[in-house]
Parts: sequence; structure tokens; C-alpha cells
Amino acid sequence: MPARRWLVLLAAALMALLTARLGWWQLDRAAQKVALQQSLDERRALPPLTQPALAMQLADVPALQHRRATLQGHWLAEHTVYLDNRPMKARTGFYVVTPLQLDDGTAVLVQRGWLPRDLMDRTRLAPHTTPESTVTVQGTINPALARLYEFDAAASGPIRQNLQLDVFGAESKLSLRPWVLVQEEGTAPLSDGLLRQWPAPSTGVDKHHGYAFQWFSLCALTIFLYVWFQFIRPRQKRR
Repeated sequence: MPARRWLVLLAAALMALLTARLGWWQLDRAAQKVALQQSLDERRALPPLTQPALAMQLADVPALQHRRATLQGHWLAEHTVYLDNRPMKARTGFYVVTPLQLDDGTAVLVQRGWLPRDLMDRTRLAPHTTPESTVTVQGTINPALARLYEFDAAASGPIRQNLQLDVFGAESKLSLRPWVLVQEEGTAPLSDGLLRQWPAPSTGVDKHHGYAFQWFSLCALTIFLYVWFQFIRPRQKRR
């Protein structure tokens, strides 16, 4: 076999092996994500935790992530923050985040719901209410609020792009627990004006399956092109 044909064979073999390996790697990642999704679903199906079982230290938070919890306390409405550029059902708006003061003096940041943005005036907030009496709040534990890219990380005021627990705790002088509660839909009166149709947590399994399909397709295409140009096409020319 001429040297050129050996080089073509070597290049095709390396390409096929590489793309096949990447395809299997994506399938392995998908299997890991499936196991993670099952773990999340199992955690969410467990009975809600009560205040005595909830973490006070940051190191204990991962074990509670995505668990449901029930809290009782009163809202600190003066410390409410509105996180901008948060969509819901293809509309842009704010996530309303308010600390809930517990009976032991600590507080928990609660992502209470969503408000639509006034397209004419960003600072004009839609009507909503915050009860002054003691409330019972049920939701899901997250280690932090979701973050978006921002140019000014030192933003302050009620309307912001992001909110970090440690920074907000120092700013508000509240003793915040090191996690966030995302309030569930149907656990508060509709009269408060907030929507809570949060997207279900997803680990992105479909993305890895899509990538695996692309890599395996490229592997098959490499083998097909090699066979076509090295065997089938020359035979057709000879005929």
C-alpha cells in the first residue's frame, strides 16, 4: 500500500476513534446527570424539614440542597430586594427576595415570587403585598440565589442584578442562615400579587444525548467517507 494511503487510513482511524470516544464520554456524562436528577427528585419527595433540622453552618448546606422545608416567622419587608432581568413565561421581571425573621433571631432569605417589569419605568414596581403577621412559608432549599452577569458588582438599593448572602448579611446586619428558600407555588395567598411558577430543576441530560449523537454521527461519517473514497469510488471509476 502506498505511503499516502497509509496516512489516509491513519488519519481516518484516529478521527473515528476520537469522535467515538467523545460520544461515549457524553453518554457517560448523561448517565451521571440521570443519577443526579433521580437524587434531586428523591430529595424533593421527602417530607419537608422543620426549623430545628435546618443548617446553621455553610458546610451542612449541601446535604439539604433541594430538600423542602417549612419555616415560620415574620417578613422583614424593609430589606426586600428585587432581582432584575428574571424571566417567567417569556416575560421579563423581578424576583422578589425578602428575609424571613425566625423565632431564634436568625433570618432566611426567601425568594418569594416574581413580579412583571414596567416596560416604561424600570423602577415602578407592580402592586404586591407583604403580610405583617407571623407567616408559615414552605419552599425548597438552595445554597444561593441564581446569578446573572453584571457590570457593577457593588450595586445597592432595592433593585439589583444579583445578591450574595454574605454581602447582604453584612449590609443589612442580619444574622442570615447560609442558604436560600425558594417559596413554592400554592403556599401563599394569591392576593399578594406574586407568581411562583418556577421552572423545574433540570440537570441537562438531553444536552449530553444531543452531543453524543453529533459525535457518533461524525464518527460514522468519517468511516463512510474513508470507505467511499478509498474503495467504492475507485472501483466505480475502474468500471
